[in-house]
Amino acid sequence: MAKKSRPCVICANWKMNKTIQEAAEYVEKVLPEVQKTKSTAMIAVPFTAIRPCADLVKDSKLHIGAQNMNDATDGAFTGEIAGRMIKEAGAEFVILGHSERRNIFKETNALINRKIKRALDCKLNVILCIGETKAEHENNQVEHVLKSQLTECLQDVPAELLVSTLILAYEPVWAIGTGLSATPEIAKRAEEICRLVITDLYDSDFQNQLPIIYGGSVNVENASMYLEIDGIDGLLIGNSALDPVSFAKIIALS
Repeated sequence: MAKKSRPCVICANWKMNKTIQEAAEYVEKVLPEVQKTKSTAMIAVPFTAIRPCADLVKDSKLHIGAQNMNDATDGAFTGEIAGRMIKEAGAEFVILGHSERRNIFKETNALINRKIKRALDCKLNVILCIGETKAEHENNQVEHVLKSQLTECLQDVPAELLVSTLILAYEPVWAIGTGLSATPEIAKRAEEICRLVITDLYDSDFQNQLPIIYGGSVNVENASMYLEIDGIDGLLIGNSALDPVSFAKIIALS
């Protein structure tokens, strides 16, 4: 598993934070650091900030995406937004399957599977989030949970559509926004499980190309620890990425 053959991905997930003005000010602050990096730098912004941020990063190394989308093309879904809408607004990627979508909004693997297919139809890259709860972790169900999530979320999605478009994010639910973070051993074991499952679903060539990143209470202090793990190809950062200075420092570490 030659880690250096895959890109290092550093992605910020702002969640429900930042107005258009705040988003623009943030992007302007981090752009100089992004331009220096060899890594792939990404920010998942609120829907309202996609177009203004996409305009600001044009011809730069910073990629703007969305945090969610509906699985339909259009229709009577009040308050929802379609993949083709975020694509037209300037999004290059979308985060799907985040634990907050699964837990708060009760999204199932089957729904996430439909969203992945729709996103790919819209020419959007996908960051697929998977991870176990605290109870599942304590009951040694990590392998079962990750296998189920991957198998069901990627059902009937051919490898040729996923090459260069899919990034897998391992985010243990018990580490998201809690201040707890997985040890390097836990993150490494999860990465190994994911690659074995992907090999079974597709083949070893695809799993070797697939970037797998870690998320869950990542900050400036522990980012290097995860980036040094063989097989972990980057980070998905929540709270710490709300500060442009912190995000720029993490980018500089990659």
